[in-house]
Amino acid sequence: MGREPPEMEEARENGGVGGSVLPMASLISPTGNEVQISELEGKIIGLYFAANWYPKCEAFTPALTTAYHRLKDHGAGFEVIFVSCDENRPSFERFHRAMPWPAVPFGDIGCKKRLSERFQVEGIPRLVVLAPNGEVLQPDAVELVHRYGDRAFPFTSARVAELEADEQRKFASQTLEKIFSVNGKDYVNGSQEQVPISSLVGKTVGLYFSAHRCAPCIKFTAKLAAIYSNLKGKAEDFEIIYIPMDKEEDGYLRSCSDMPWLALPYDDGASSGALARYFDVREIPTLVVVGPDGKTVTREGRNLVNLYFDMAFPFTDEQIRLLQEMEDEDAKGYPPSLRHTGHRHELSIVSDKSGGGPYICCECDEQGLGWAYQCIACGYEIHLRCGRDMEGRAE
Repeated sequence: MGREPPEMEEARENGGVGGSVLPMASLISPTGNEVQISELEGKIIGLYFAANWYPKCEAFTPALTTAYHRLKDHGAGFEVIFVSCDENRPSFERFHRAMPWPAVPFGDIGCKKRLSERFQVEGIPRLVVLAPNGEVLQPDAVELVHRYGDRAFPFTSARVAELEADEQRKFASQTLEKIFSVNGKDYVNGSQEQVPISSLVGKTVGLYFSAHRCAPCIKFTAKLAAIYSNLKGKAEDFEIIYIPMDKEEDGYLRSCSDMPWLALPYDDGASSGALARYFDVREIPTLVVVGPDGKTVTREGRNLVNLYFDMAFPFTDEQIRLLQEMEDEDAKGYPPSLRHTGHRHELSIVSDKSGGGPYICCECDEQGLGWAYQCIACGYEIHLRCGRDMEGRAE
């Protein structure tokens, strides 16, 4: 859990965080009971700015809840206060009931405004962590909780540096066998047999985090399957392992039936969850690529597949640079502007050096990066290849 920070002793001497930092008379529990500010004295406080209507808040709240319960179980001096950004009381109450910590009363608009202004809250979710004396330990600990969970406590800079150093050592010594040692098995499931992890050493391996009841996963699985078939047909040393994020075994089995590659054995999500935390997987589908040496090549395999298809293999920085250079050369053969059937305005060619960047193609709904045809007025962007379907070309 980490040692108690020196701010704890200072807080006891100076009167604590309550009266000096938190501008409210009392809090409210998820069940509607009053919580006195005095109950927070001597504790590290996380001010959780969030809203029921925002998907990223809904996704982060369970992670924070897990860390919160673990810290409580270990007797750590930690408390969270929900500062609602919800638009109405029913939304606030519905969201708060799913949390184990107190909140600023919904009607205390002045308090919520002062807290937002004091800590310059411009986006959510936001977790401002305060020492017992009111000092800001972390202006936003959302990323730390995602990466380290309860191990981030007490959120001091020294603790964060320690965790980052441990993480660097962990990835430096990573091997394929170590990655899968988390589930206590030395094999994965093939279509008809168990495949030893040792037989995959020396190959480029994609770890595919996905689930059956996930529309983006269904779409990407079909594309990945075609690329997998192409690469296997070329005798490339490439394999994919399905890391199930399904909540039920039936979904896992259905997913496996749609996939031509290997799969991690189902165990109610224990192994999959551990791997998702290890690789900091926030959303699905995610494709993490591990190289022949067992080290992580990229966690952005999904985007690279969407951008470059099977040409992305083996997903290394060198290969991606080569593909980007090829794109730069190919772009010279495209017209500087055109009119596309999907948009009423003229589109101009742009690159990452002239206004381009990561985008979702408005024609094929796939990832784009750098080169694009873009409408400056509307933000409409399409791949160069999607621009070939056009009504007329501007001179």
